[in-house]
Amino acid sequence: MTIRWGILGTGGIARTFTEDLLLLGHEVAAVGSRAAETAEGFAGRYDIARAYGSYAELAADDKVDVVYVATTHNVHHSAARTCLEAGRGVLVEKPFTTSAADAAELVSLARERNLFAMEAMWTRFNPLIARVRELVGDGAIGEVKAVYADFSENFPFDASHRLYAPELAGGALLDLGVYPVSFAWMLLGAPATVQAVTTPAPTGVDANTGILFGYESGAVALLHCGFLAKTPQSATITGTAGWIEVAGPFWHPNAMTLHRDGAEPETFTVEVSGHGYTYQAEEVARCLDAGLTESPTMPLDESVAIIRALDTITTRLSQE
Repeated sequence: MTIRWGILGTGGIARTFTEDLLLLGHEVAAVGSRAAETAEGFAGRYDIARAYGSYAELAADDKVDVVYVATTHNVHHSAARTCLEAGRGVLVEKPFTTSAADAAELVSLARERNLFAMEAMWTRFNPLIARVRELVGDGAIGEVKAVYADFSENFPFDASHRLYAPELAGGALLDLGVYPVSFAWMLLGAPATVQAVTTPAPTGVDANTGILFGYESGAVALLHCGFLAKTPQSATITGTAGWIEVAGPFWHPNAMTLHRDGAEPETFTVEVSGHGYTYQAEEVARCLDAGLTESPTMPLDESVAIIRALDTITTRLSQE
């Protein structure tokens, strides 16, 4: 099945994803931007047949099967809704939306229209992360008791930058923290308790946040995200019979090591295809070809639950 993609947005992430689509041989049929000139420039760069000066025009293109929503966070919900209402499936860049209510609305709309929808959590589809899930599921390290994951960069403060702008849904939690949260969720599921502390930026968005998830099993997840300093960005899963170290950046890894009690460490590596977005694109194509409206690897209900947990964290932080 040939998947005909539409690209909504023309920023850096849109360019990166488009390059990986072209690497796979997928058809990039159309692009939409808020300005016709911008869309036309993007289309010229990647030899895309149709360029639109509005998101609604792209969504109305019936020669597009699925739209990749690559806007700033604050526009994910409205842009994806426009596409779904026009009958287009969507792959929405993470975070799926900026609130659980908006996420639930999109999921309801997609299911009502019987359309494909997925959060573009590309980490889930990396071959090494798939191997991590297999090893944990097979009991290679026993019962998981702790997950540690960290994603922090040194982004100097700039009040005009989207990362620090409240009106653009800035902050470390939505931009970076969604990765360690989703990673822990993938392995341990929904936490029973959620705690967090943060250092706010001058604009009020979170700039350095620590998160602690607690589980009925007695397991914990210690997670960190921030803009104040670059960190190793690694992840560790500890079990009763060993542990797995995912080399940084854990959200886009090419190496991991399995440590099992009484055995020599085993290191797994992979040569990542393209920029690393090819795997999630292949999953979208697989799902559409099979007639699936969501991916079992990144279920819609899980995306909603993760955003609900982020809502809980931001609400608590705002009250402190």
